[in-house]
Amino acid sequence: MSTAFERPDFDVIASWVQPGERVLDLGCSDGSLLKRLIETRGVRGWGVEIEDAKVLAAIANGINVIQGDLEGGLTGFHNGAFEHVILSQTLQSMRHTEEIVSEMLRVGREAVVSFPNFGYWKHRMDILNGRMPVSDRLPYEWYDTPNIHLCTIADFDAFCAKRGITVKERKVFDEGREITEEHNFLGSLAVYRITRE
Repeated sequence: MSTAFERPDFDVIASWVQPGERVLDLGCSDGSLLKRLIETRGVRGWGVEIEDAKVLAAIANGINVIQGDLEGGLTGFHNGAFEHVILSQTLQSMRHTEEIVSEMLRVGREAVVSFPNFGYWKHRMDILNGRMPVSDRLPYEWYDTPNIHLCTIADFDAFCAKRGITVKERKVFDEGREITEEHNFLGSLAVYRITRE
């Protein structure tokens, strides 16, 4: 799986976050993204993570982290408490997708969501060949995957449109390079900046 240094979504997120903003990183893992944002953008950041080892790793990275299950919502956070709420490559493992996106937009002025694009041409080829896709962005076999809601870029666009969510910006990548056309076919990773405005 890609490391933080190979993740183009981290670069995009860092470019969207303004210096000094309040940032909440949901499913923050070891806190690598927040650490980067704190060091390079001077943000005030907090993370939420469920796994014990990742919480300890985030603490070791100097991150303010709360151990919690995102499936229970973000009831501990006030409306508009953050400028940005981030869900980086975690959306596909959420059971209650609509609720978590709604909660992100309640507690944050903007939400940033990144996810592997199931419509990517290599994934389509795997399906045509009778197998579930396994790749850098989808590294699990069908029987051990934490991913339960795989979607395409077109699916997420429709999801936002149906709920009155504004897509302020979208970046799409494959193997670290930005894709500028045929996003749903050529892109393996999508990064969205969304709001209710």
